[in-house]
Amino acid sequence: MKVLYDAWLANDLFQWGLAILTLIAAALVLFALRRGAGRALRALRIGDAANPDGIVQRVHGATRLWLLFPLALYVAASTLDLPAKLEQLIDVVVVVGLVVQAALWVNRLVDSWLGRLIDRRRSVDSESVTVLALLGFAARLMVWTFALLLVLNHLNFNISALIAGLGVGGVAIALAVQNILGDLFASLSIVLDKPFVIGDFITVGDCLGTVEHIGLKTTRLRSLGGELIVFSNADLLKSRIRNYRRMYERRVVFIIGIAYDTPADRLRGVPDILRDAVSAQQRVRFDRAHFKEYDPSALVFEVVYYVLSPDYNVYMDTQQAVNFTIFQRFARERIEFAHPTQMLHMKSVAPPAARAA
Repeated sequence: MKVLYDAWLANDLFQWGLAILTLIAAALVLFALRRGAGRALRALRIGDAANPDGIVQRVHGATRLWLLFPLALYVAASTLDLPAKLEQLIDVVVVVGLVVQAALWVNRLVDSWLGRLIDRRRSVDSESVTVLALLGFAARLMVWTFALLLVLNHLNFNISALIAGLGVGGVAIALAVQNILGDLFASLSIVLDKPFVIGDFITVGDCLGTVEHIGLKTTRLRSLGGELIVFSNADLLKSRIRNYRRMYERRVVFIIGIAYDTPADRLRGVPDILRDAVSAQQRVRFDRAHFKEYDPSALVFEVVYYVLSPDYNVYMDTQQAVNFTIFQRFARERIEFAHPTQMLHMKSVAPPAARAA
């Protein structure tokens, strides 16, 4: 109270009247600026063109006049002769108000931007909504922590010791929950990098199945046998993942064994038969057919072609049709398939008595 009494005595009535008028005028200017900015945004139709999701309007809506009022108080106080303690108090109030207002603007910006992403992904990738919400919480926590540190620093608190303590505590907590944090960051990597999404058919090592759920800690696959396979997100990203849904086409390689007693002229016609059998199918691209090698029980031909669809059923239907066609053509050309056989060559040897005579 003594500070206020000293301030009252240090200024005459004219100065106090001028300060009050300045305070009212500055407050009206701030009110007019806030209202004029809102009208200008609506007049420029920023929400419909440059900013289709209304982020600028939402950030502007976070403006609080009672946090900006200390600015008017500061302008009014500049017309008075005030004690140092009172000037310092007004300075602290102005800084705190501006820091809190800036934090509100940044908080609304983060909330609006992530809200837009969540709305867009909710229908196509619902599992990422939880991760984005967690990212939003972490971002807002960082904003308010930074604002609190600025305020404490302006209040002459020793924030160095506070930051050091928070750092040591953070390291201890991170060590205690490092596995959980590893899975959490792995889930963020999956959501942002998208090596697979829900519905993709993938293989991980000797496990294969359809992605059914992507969580903060685990990812779940539904195998072909029906059982649920659960992977830790961190372990999953350390493995080699094959995503079959991202295929554009399938490369097919198969071999056919032909009997050794096949005449040479018929043998030379086999690659043409194999090529015709493949080319007769739809949605395929023939690559090659060659006499590859001599197997112990067969003459081996290798065929390579591409199915222009990633669908496994299309591939199997195509291969089945190719096999039927080859079987029919071989039967017509009297070309026999090889069977696993062994031939024993026996040589007659005269008995010892006959050799002595």
